[in-house]
Amino acid sequence: MSASPHYQTIAALAERLAQGELTSVELTQAVITRTQSVEGKVRAFNSRDEADALAQAKASDERRAAGKCLGVLDGIPIGLKDVIAVRDQPLTASSRMLRDFVSPYDATVTERLKMAGVVIWGRLNLDEFAMGSSTENSANAPTANPWDLSCVPGGSSGGSAAALAAGEAIATLGSDTGGSIRQPASLCGVVGLKPTYGLVSRYGLIAYASSLDQIGPFTRTVEDAAMVLQAIAGHDERDSTSFKIEIPDYRAALTVKRGPWKLGIPKEYFGEGLDPEVARAVEAAVKFYRDQGCEIVEVSLPHTQYCLDAYYVIATAEASSNLARFDGIRYGHRSAKAKDVVDLYFQSRAEGFGEEVKRRIILGTYVLSSGYYDAYYLRAQKVRTLIRQDFLNAYKQVDALITPTSPTAAFKIGAKADPLALYLCDIYTIGVNLAGLPAISVPCGFTGAGLPIGLQVIGQPFAEAELLAIAQAYERGHDWCNRHPEL
Repeated sequence: MSASPHYQTIAALAERLAQGELTSVELTQAVITRTQSVEGKVRAFNSRDEADALAQAKASDERRAAGKCLGVLDGIPIGLKDVIAVRDQPLTASSRMLRDFVSPYDATVTERLKMAGVVIWGRLNLDEFAMGSSTENSANAPTANPWDLSCVPGGSSGGSAAALAAGEAIATLGSDTGGSIRQPASLCGVVGLKPTYGLVSRYGLIAYASSLDQIGPFTRTVEDAAMVLQAIAGHDERDSTSFKIEIPDYRAALTVKRGPWKLGIPKEYFGEGLDPEVARAVEAAVKFYRDQGCEIVEVSLPHTQYCLDAYYVIATAEASSNLARFDGIRYGHRSAKAKDVVDLYFQSRAEGFGEEVKRRIILGTYVLSSGYYDAYYLRAQKVRTLIRQDFLNAYKQVDALITPTSPTAAFKIGAKADPLALYLCDIYTIGVNLAGLPAISVPCGFTGAGLPIGLQVIGQPFAEAELLAIAQAYERGHDWCNRHPEL
């Protein structure tokens, strides 16, 4: 294990804090120092408040000294994607539209992390309003991949993945609408968990596509992911899509002997467009599971070919509706050039939104417009039902599915200027969001150029405990999570 606190796991650090070997102030200062040394290269943060973080850490140490420790996350610095509200902190969505906006309230996940004693550390960069797969669509500078600073970290939660990989946080939170946690986790060589839709409250998350968005953690290990999920999962009356279910002890569940499992390999996920190096790494992971006694079965998800089309109709339609609130009148950017109220609306949105956001708003408005709603949006929703049914049919045969997370490793910044080429980066992840399922990406190797490769495990609805166990079974047989980039 790395001697540097900023590269240790939550589990290891929680033990050191409990034993008195380390204080939260020391840990937080180590993370701050690391951030100061590498952030100029990585550009993962939109903003950070070092004094506030140290004040939170000091409060954690005082609680611990008084015998009032709030749990295993107490005193651990965790960064948040800049679409998750933190009271009295900037909330910009990496957009000119919200450049000067400060949140007046906490998101539910922020509240729950604070209740667990977490040191809330910084606001992390993303593709503007979470629309993108490379973090190049940020109104700020593009974030770099710590493994190769000339490459993208993935997106839209690229800042969250890069900060963790670079040792600038002990864990981070992101949001996943079509792969925005799992794909950057894959490209940055960390663990990224997208929970079942409705397991984690979306209250306080700036909405992109409300029926697809879900908040989840980036961590170094599967065990750490279980610990963070434990803190943020659960019903919330302020989110109408939040499910009322009993939340198990995810970390304890990892200590229960499970498996071997029956695992499905979707034949549609191993065809054209999959990089040979990625294919070999994932096939090696499949062989590992087989050698552990798991039964490997080929399954079919026949409507996979329609995932991308359905996603970009549904997601853009919901984005068009959700982003209508940014009108230059109530809050956010207001144009100084407007001649009247109508012009204010047009000018403010033209100046405030970036090109990709405008593209998706226009597309979404079109598919919702009179005469096109039935032809596009309604049909896409019907296809979505078929896609979900494909997964549920597969789960009649298997416990979980194993796939690549991304068709390629990280690519060069600026290499995919064509929007469609970027959209195809999420080809293996968007079906999970359309079906509302949980999925996790874990590191499973490196390319010849030294770039990380991710393995995706897709679980059954609300079966996160089983999903985490399957992922950890692979992780324990390999040392990928102990490797860190040289910055």
